[in-house]
Amino acid sequence: MATPASNRTLPAIQVDPTNKPYFDAAREGRLLIGLCKDTNKHFWYPRGCSPFTLSNNVELVQAKGTGTIYTYTVMRTKEPYCVAYVELDEGVRVFTNIVDCDLDSLKIGQKVKVVFKPTQGDSPPATMFTPA
Repeated sequence: MATPASNRTLPAIQVDPTNKPYFDAAREGRLLIGLCKDTNKHFWYPRGCSPFTLSNNVELVQAKGTGTIYTYTVMRTKEPYCVAYVELDEGVRVFTNIVDCDLDSLKIGQKVKVVFKPTQGDSPPATMFTPA
């Protein structure tokens, strides 16, 4: 029997000056990740300090928005949902939800693509993934 992902209500996201560029891009349907300019390595979550060097020599760059499921679990609650680590094509792993699919058909290694789901109020959308 198929387990469809629920379309649960997502709470509003709090935007502040440090995350505003990320969420402005999300409103435009673009996924941004961090890039350490000292090491040329990508990182997640985007922030003003490199996790590799602790330098602020970083920038936000647009990701392809595609990747593979690294691991996942299905929460079989009244409104079933899936939490997962997705490894982006750029090599970073994102903790996220897999949506808009039959949760019983998911597999480790499955290709996925980014989707932006609405949140409450005038808040920016939440970053999630769906099978590609």
